Amino acid sequence: MKKLLWTLLILGFSYPVLAQDQEKTVSKLMDAWHAAAAKADFEGYFKLMDTASVFIGTDATERWTKPAFMAYARPHFAKGKAWSFTALERNIIFSADGKTAWLDELLDTQMKLCRGAAVLELQQGRWLIKQYVLSMCVPNEVSSEVIRLKSALENKVIDSIKEKE
Repeated sequence: MKKLLWTLLILGFSYPVLAQDQEKTVSKLMDAWHAAAAKADFEGYFKLMDTASVFIGTDATERWTKPAFMAYARPHFAKGKAWSFTALERNIIFSADGKTAWLDELLDTQMKLCRGAAVLELQQGRWLIKQYVLSMCVPNEVSSEVIRLKSALENKVIDSIKEKE
């Protein structure tokens, strides 16, 4: 009985430490992913994404599988610098079994503030990005103006999607 109590006590104290370690690991992976893009390290960037990953960009038409995103990104990386995102804030939560992580991050980018959201999966002891969603932040004070500017373009996208139904 004492052995069981000691085991539970040790596990209870070690769980927060393990969670902190995993949070640091995921955060370092995301920092490395963003740094690889800034350095135009094509291989380094894409090795951190699962083979079945999806990247969703800021444009309504940008939903890419990994192979499609690689094809889109290759010419950007070939120029010597793809894009530069630096996390200003990052929030990470984990599934109960510790094998899935969800995160959101506020980014400083060439587009000014953006928001990134990701799902990562622990596979054979290694975290991989399964999905990443990038969105531009629009301050509430200028949202009416932004909506006016993008309406004509996005109405075309809406109409083309509705035509497919």
